[in-house]
Amino acid sequence: MKVRAGFLPLVDAAPLVVAARQGFAKAEGLDLELVREASWATVRDKLTIGHFDCAHLLAPIPVASQLGIGNLKAKMIAPIALSLNGNAISVSKALHDKMLAASDPEKAKGPAAMGAALAKVVAQRQADGEAPLTFGMVYPYSAHNYELRYWLAAAGIHPDRDVSLIVIPPPFVVDYLREGLIDGFCVGAPWNTIAQAENLARIVVSKAEIWKMGPEKVLGVRESWAEENSDVLGALLRALEKSARWADDDVNTEALASLLAEPAFLDLDETLIGRILRGKIGVRPDDETTVPDYLVFHRSAANFPWKSHALWFYAQMVRWGQADLSDSGIHAATEAFRPDIFRRVFAGTDVPLPATNAKVEGGLPEPLAAGSTTGTLVLQGDGFFDQRVFDPDDIAGYLAGFAEA
Repeated sequence: MKVRAGFLPLVDAAPLVVAARQGFAKAEGLDLELVREASWATVRDKLTIGHFDCAHLLAPIPVASQLGIGNLKAKMIAPIALSLNGNAISVSKALHDKMLAASDPEKAKGPAAMGAALAKVVAQRQADGEAPLTFGMVYPYSAHNYELRYWLAAAGIHPDRDVSLIVIPPPFVVDYLREGLIDGFCVGAPWNTIAQAENLARIVVSKAEIWKMGPEKVLGVRESWAEENSDVLGALLRALEKSARWADDDVNTEALASLLAEPAFLDLDETLIGRILRGKIGVRPDDETTVPDYLVFHRSAANFPWKSHALWFYAQMVRWGQADLSDSGIHAATEAFRPDIFRRVFAGTDVPLPATNAKVEGGLPEPLAAGSTTGTLVLQGDGFFDQRVFDPDDIAGYLAGFAEA
């Protein structure tokens, strides 16, 4: 069975690349064809009209489609997640220098401190009558947009009044920065590392620091296609789960870096990709330490499509005026992530299936052994940097805790 999948040249496309090239798809009777695209809008459109059967997709897009917002006419679902984390926020070297000058360089570490430093620069620009800073993000319905807004707002910077946010396809963010068209961006690997390696930018905070185990990419499929091709979808999910497990194994890091470096995929230096896979992204120019869990493909139930993840994205959409809070909206958002399909496909296997379909997000300060079908599931600490927690059963209460509410 031929399956056509769209993807963007990002490190977190690894599970699809591995499935196609390491034999996992073939072992399930699938001929998995990968088609590289430059923008999420193109992937969205081709998936919508059936040019793609499935896609490496931004996790909030299926939620937006179920809500009927963002020009998404075909309902999409996420029956499996492909990765956690992997994004970072970078600023131009010039802006970074100003941030350090506005703060104590020795203490300018971590999301809160870097946010406070940026807030001082923003306030000074406003006092001097200068134009707002411009930040790029990859798509309005993306984890990147919500993470950038979350971080800015926590620092007292209103993302719609104090700065300007614009959409830029991931492969072009470095060029935008080089031309002086933006002052910073939130994007997935490898583009933050590339900008820093070219001495154009400094990575100031990673997604793993904002939300330790935050959702990122999913396998997106049209709801109608999933219903009409349940056997094919099951085979694809089995192949992707094995691929994600392979990609997350440190033994395979060098092989994965070499594979992703090929011209058909990222077309980049494999040494750079290998550093990213090991979390050596250098959050500061003098920083050679490893960011824990910078990019996660399999461990900590990374592939399970948690309904609480879908609802967190919905809450951000409500917070920033993209959607209204309602019972119907909550129901629609929960239809986007499909643990029922995941459970059906992996029932009776060694894949640990959590005891529940949703959980309180940000409530685990330390790793926790969680109830599962195999008794082997360990969830990593998942805290937000500002100590907030998200209870999917109380979205209204969660939103009421923010100044924008």
